[in-house]
Amino acid sequence: MNQQFITPIQLENERVLLLPLHESDFDALYTVASDPRIWEQHPQTDRWKAEVFRIFFESAIESRSAFKIIDKATGALAGSTRFYDYNVQNRSIFIGYTFYAVHYWGIGFNPSVKKLMLAHAFQYVDTIYFQVGSTNFRSQKAVEKLGARKVAETSVEYHGDGLKSNFTYEIRYHE
Repeated sequence: MNQQFITPIQLENERVLLLPLHESDFDALYTVASDPRIWEQHPQTDRWKAEVFRIFFESAIESRSAFKIIDKATGALAGSTRFYDYNVQNRSIFIGYTFYAVHYWGIGFNPSVKKLMLAHAFQYVDTIYFQVGSTNFRSQKAVEKLGARKVAETSVEYHGDGLKSNFTYEIRYHE
């Protein structure tokens, strides 16, 4: 395995295309993110508001590892995700900040995206983590379906919104 994690230019399978997120994607991505149902279980339940989403979006751009998720069947923008907190010493990385338009829920879209990301990341790391809000039951079930197991409870700062309770899940390469 290589030492330094390389964020890919794109990831693709038969169902989805992940392309780097750019500042010019704000309006289109906010159109997806402006549905309050997406955020109802999230620790930051008001992320559907433009001013709150703008902070999230700017963080995604600054990360240089965020993607827009394209539905290859329709060409529609389905949501966003990213890699973050790469740790070379621990050979680990996080995948998260993922959200989808509601009509992509429960149809196998998330596993399709995450399996692409897992396959890429496991070329560089031994452990992949997911951080999920303690009340985000939908996302907890989704990462558990991927084979992740809960390993910690933490508090996470949400861009000036205070500390929120989260669970950390992990998937190890050898498992």
